[in-house]
Amino acid sequence: MATQTAQIAQDHENAVDSLDALIERYGGRTPRYTSYPTAVQFTPSVSARQYGAWLKTLRRDSGAISAYLHVPFCDQMCWYCGCNTAVVNRRSPIQDYVGRLLGEIDLVAATLSERLEIGNIHFGGGTPNMLAPDEIGAILARLAQRFDFAPGAEIAAEIDPRTLTEDWVRAAADGGMNRASLGVQDFDPDVQKAINRDQPYEVVARAAELLRQTGVHSLNMDLMYGLPRQTLAGLERTIDQALSLGPDRLSLFGYAHVPWMKAHQKLIRDDELPGPRLRYDMQRRAADLLEERGWRRLGLDHFARADDSLAAAASEGRMRRNFQGYTTDEAPVLIGFGASSIGRMPQGYVQNAAAVPQWRERLDKGELPVARGVEMSADDRFRAEIIERLMCDFVVDLEDVCRRHGRQVEELEDAFEQVRTMEQDGVAEIHGATVQATHMGRDFIRSICAAFDAHLEHGGERHSRGI
Repeated sequence: MATQTAQIAQDHENAVDSLDALIERYGGRTPRYTSYPTAVQFTPSVSARQYGAWLKTLRRDSGAISAYLHVPFCDQMCWYCGCNTAVVNRRSPIQDYVGRLLGEIDLVAATLSERLEIGNIHFGGGTPNMLAPDEIGAILARLAQRFDFAPGAEIAAEIDPRTLTEDWVRAAADGGMNRASLGVQDFDPDVQKAINRDQPYEVVARAAELLRQTGVHSLNMDLMYGLPRQTLAGLERTIDQALSLGPDRLSLFGYAHVPWMKAHQKLIRDDELPGPRLRYDMQRRAADLLEERGWRRLGLDHFARADDSLAAAASEGRMRRNFQGYTTDEAPVLIGFGASSIGRMPQGYVQNAAAVPQWRERLDKGELPVARGVEMSADDRFRAEIIERLMCDFVVDLEDVCRRHGRQVEELEDAFEQVRTMEQDGVAEIHGATVQATHMGRDFIRSICAAFDAHLEHGGERHSRGI
């Protein structure tokens, strides 16, 4: 009996050592693959003139497009934030920004050769509900003037529950908003104190009620793991509290601690952050808990009710990934408006000037405010499809992808060599020309994708940790 007990203990210790080794090997810094090529490859070689030429090629009969509008303002800086935003305590900078944003919508519409249809609109930030009710209404009205809204168009906004008002919700809903994403992160007061975001459960519950009363019934909630002072038990409580508010989708993002890029993150104490193993345990336990509750895990970090449209898209292989995460949006074109916003054209990616003064200056000259981007090669398109399918489905049939792109599986031998090593570690499986993440490997999917990334430079600190 003693021998058997000792053997069980030894097996457990070996399993722990093995998992720690996998986290060390595959939990390093890798892109989030919300695009390919990633934003790291964007350069000034893609100019406003080139973007204008790309816009002129768009045709209405190619299908509805999507639009992203960036609002780079917040009422208070959350210390974990990695977004392009700034704290303002006066109305004038926001009013000025909205005026320029309306001008950018006009400029893009005037550049197009045809009046296009929009099927998806997403307001991100920053905090879109920092806009006044008449401002969000004016932006939606201007979009409706310059474009046609497709029947059933999805109009969504990221919301800070702490500053949400009934007037703002009503104005946005009157303009067509039908989906909202509530920023929660964590309900634990001690964690909230450590990230400078005081947000009691009651505040989020009130925001959800306001949205539903005004007809915005599709609700997402954003949670995070890896935050300072966060524990497994605390994260489980946060998930239970979030589920009690009846969201349709949840996202569970890993906190990216990059104080060398975001100076305000230096206010978070390194010794209060969970280590790699605890971060992994948080991600794993949260995913298991949600699946036990009947939620479907979608890709790396999203979850949805079984009857949600995103779950249906995943089941049918139609789920996509873009800069807003996982989506049902299959539009081949995304037009970005506002400082730092990123657009996707059939030819490649473009990004507006990140700083508001530079963005404003270009618009004042009558120029499209693009500062950088990347034109996609045939190889980029080929690898982008492989990476997107892995990120969305955890599996990709390389023969199918090669057939669509006129390529040969043998051209991916270098990637296969890396995946074979992962197969030996129990992270991936290879069946003929099909590459699939194992159940454990789903947590390391970014590292599997990295094997197919021809641009990736290993080492350095350009990306967040994979776990």
